[in-house]
This record gives sequence, C-alpha cells and structure tokens, in this order.
Amino acid sequence: MRRIDPNRFHVATRRTSRHINRQIALTLIRAHQPLSRADLARRMKLRRGAVSLLVHELISERHIVEGSTGQAPRGRKPTLLYINASQRSSVAVDIRVSRTYLVVSDPMGRLISDIVSMPTTRDPRRFTSALAVRIHELIATHPDAGKCEGIGVVVPGMVDAGTGRVLHAPTLGWRGVELRDRLAAVTGLPVQIENSGRACALAQMWQARHAATPVRNLVFVSVSDGVGVGVVVNGEVLRGHHNIAGEFAHMPLSIDGPRCSCGAIGCWEAHISNLATLTRYFGHPPEPAAADTPAFTITDLIARARASDGKAIAVLQATARYLGIGLGGVVNIINPDCVFIGGELTTAWDLIDSTVRAALAERALTPAAAATDIVIVSAEEHPRLRGAAMLVTAPAFAAPVVA
Repeated sequence: MRRIDPNRFHVATRRTSRHINRQIALTLIRAHQPLSRADLARRMKLRRGAVSLLVHELISERHIVEGSTGQAPRGRKPTLLYINASQRSSVAVDIRVSRTYLVVSDPMGRLISDIVSMPTTRDPRRFTSALAVRIHELIATHPDAGKCEGIGVVVPGMVDAGTGRVLHAPTLGWRGVELRDRLAAVTGLPVQIENSGRACALAQMWQARHAATPVRNLVFVSVSDGVGVGVVVNGEVLRGHHNIAGEFAHMPLSIDGPRCSCGAIGCWEAHISNLATLTRYFGHPPEPAAADTPAFTITDLIARARASDGKAIAVLQATARYLGIGLGGVVNIINPDCVFIGGELTTAWDLIDSTVRAALAERALTPAAAATDIVIVSAEEHPRLRGAAMLVTAPAFAAPVVA
C-alpha cells in the first residue's frame, strides 16, 4: 500500500490520465510489437477513437512508427505499430577501474554497435575530456543509428540521483565528482548516470517484463573489480535517503578480515571481488603487469582451476563460500523473488554453484528463503552496458509518479 505524502503530491489533472495512458501504450507496443490499433485498444480496454488519438500523438513525436499490415478475417487489413528504433539512439558507457567500455544502443535498449574501450584515467577532468572524444567518435562512425538522444553512464560507486554527482567510488578514488554535468557540457548531450549495480538491476527488471511471470522484487549482484549490488522492490529501484541503499558490498562479513577499497575491514567486497580472489591466490595483491605482458586475471585463475590446479580450486571455493554467506544476508533482508549474478566469476559457476547454494542455505532464515532462485547473467549479455542504455531508454516507458 503506497501512502500519499501530504507534503509532496501532484493533484491529478485532465492531462494526468492522458500521460499515464501514453506510457501504457508505449509499454504495450514495446512488449507486444507489432501491434495493431485494435489490439492496443483491447489490451488497454479503451475506445478505439481514444487509442487512435494517442497513437497519432506518439507517431507525430516519432516514438512509434507504422510498419507492415497484419491479417484480418474480413475488412481492411490493420497497419501494425512498432517502437521507432531506427532513427534514434543513445551511447552506453561502463566505467571500470582499468578500462571504460562504450557502445551505441537503440531505443529498445539493444546494443547495436561493436563495443569499444579506452583506459580509465583516475583524474576526473582528464577522463571526462577523453571520454567525450571517444563518444563523439563512436557517434560519428554510426550515422545509420539515427540521432543520439543521450548518454547513459554506470560507475562502480555511489551516485546522487538528483545531482548526478559521484558521491564515492572507492575503486576509482573518486569523491564528490561532478561527472554528469561535466560530461553533458563537453558533449552537448543529456547524460544519465547511475551506480553499476542499480543499472544492472534496472535492465534486468525491464527484461523481466517480457517474462510470463514478471519479477517485481529482485537483487542484482555484479562481481567484478569491485562488487555492485542493485535492489528492486515492488518494481522500483531502491535508493534510500542518501542514495546508498542496497550497498551490500560494504556490509561486514568479519571484523578482522581483509581491508576493503572503501577503507573498512572485512567487507563482502573484500572477500569476493576479482581482486580479493586473486589476492587470496597469490597471498598478496597481484603485481601490475609489465608493458609487454598481459595481466593475470580472474579468467586465468578459472582456467587454472579447470586444469586441476589445487590452489586455484581452493581459492575459488573460498570465494564461493563468502559469496553464499553474503547472499544469505541479502535474502534475509530483502526476500527477493530471485537474485541475478553477473561478472567474470559466473564463467566458473559449474565449479562453485553447490558451494554458493550450501552457504546461502546455512544463513537463510527459512527453507523457502534458502531456495531463492539464483539466475546467472553471462558476460556475453553485457548487463552493465545494457543497464547504462536503459538509463536513457526506460524513462519513456516508466510508470509516472502521481503522488
């Protein structure tokens, strides 16, 4: 039950219902395209005349287009409606510790270009300038994608949703960085910015809308250089009063464990991130690679485990146990429909699945909680880039806030 805030509310006007119906129409066309006007009217339970006015408005604003004709048992064949995915685009940006990845996306959130990358410079001003150059290059090399309507950026840290300021990105060493406004100024494009875990959860939520049973409560855990966690409750991304809700990566698993990038001791991230796993293997943080030598990565460690390296196997199993223990806490607190897990560690899921689930079962408070679905999102799905793309795309389909 959602309470109306007596101090912050919007009184419904004649335009309110029209705006809501526009969003519903767009969402239905996106989910069921191609769709005729008659089918759209039936799904919306509205008169065809009212739906035709909505459709005319959406076509004139280039949100949707008319395509092929459908079949009809008698009379005139209907003209089918589609989301306009050919004349508009956006750029998705995934900032990571060592490299930043970019791709062009269409209005459906699909990645439609090759993924390119650049080094992540720790100096925010230098980085923003270099990123702007790469964005313009990417747009220029894909003129067929249509007009670029914005840039979606995900970062491994906490973000103020209102100001777009990066509050704290421990692995990057950034605090209070005005990334959104700075990037918008140098590119001349609108910029949306979000924590990587939340963006992954957002993308997964929109993808789940196509499922037979929609998922309204989910947690996304991204295990990479750091650990990002996004939480969706009742179909809304959880942010909290100070934009740090869902930061399970920094909940303590021990008071005398390894030091985390945030400066605290024993955080979940300090036990399960790629860096934590490699440090456990070598007994110290991995040395920087020489100029002519590729760095040893979590993928290399997994390959050694598959080649029966006993130490590599033991290290992965330790990471799996810590992952499951942390998931137990997440499940007890959020009680989601399912937990999605992404990151390079998922390529070893067949090796660690049973260990993760056993540790989760030890900490879950009920048998039902212990049986919470765990869904693996492969690296080939690029969840962080898809999340960045949805930052630009999703608002057009989102349910409006009316109170």
